[in-house]
Amino acid sequence: MSIITAISTWLIPLIILLVLVYGTYKRVPTYEAFVEGGKEGIKMAFSLLPFLLGMMVSIAIFRASGAMEAIVESLSPILQTLGIPGEIVPLAITRPISGTAALAITTDLIDQFGPDSFIGRLASTMQGSTDTTLYILTVYFGAVGIKKMGDALKVGLFADLIGIIASIIVCTYVFGF
Repeated sequence: MSIITAISTWLIPLIILLVLVYGTYKRVPTYEAFVEGGKEGIKMAFSLLPFLLGMMVSIAIFRASGAMEAIVESLSPILQTLGIPGEIVPLAITRPISGTAALAITTDLIDQFGPDSFIGRLASTMQGSTDTTLYILTVYFGAVGIKKMGDALKVGLFADLIGIIASIIVCTYVFGF
């Protein structure tokens, strides 16, 4: 067994043991604190469900309505002029909304075009260069009761746009089209 494998196997159990030993040293009732944390975690999970369900239903409606295909078709002439493959647009649109849906699109693109194709590399780079902004705002801001999220939404979507543009530029420069 290599040293890296040994460290990765034992790191989390050692951290947990360290926390328990330190808590006992400080005379904190560690088991009761653990149970209380578990209760809070379950309460948090239940409070997130309405936000998560609303996001999932919205995504399903968006995809089933044909709006995605309409957007891709309307952007195709512009994208072709810029040398951007139209197949990547659904990923660029979906990624700020849902990480799972974006991962499914990335998987489909890689299955269809191959992992070493320009589209496969661009999809992988875009997946790593952007975040699920709307999901984060809906679930996490909703869970803690933040109502005013306008500035966070603007900054998050702008960062996603920059990530998409940077992915296209870097992949075109490094891998060519």
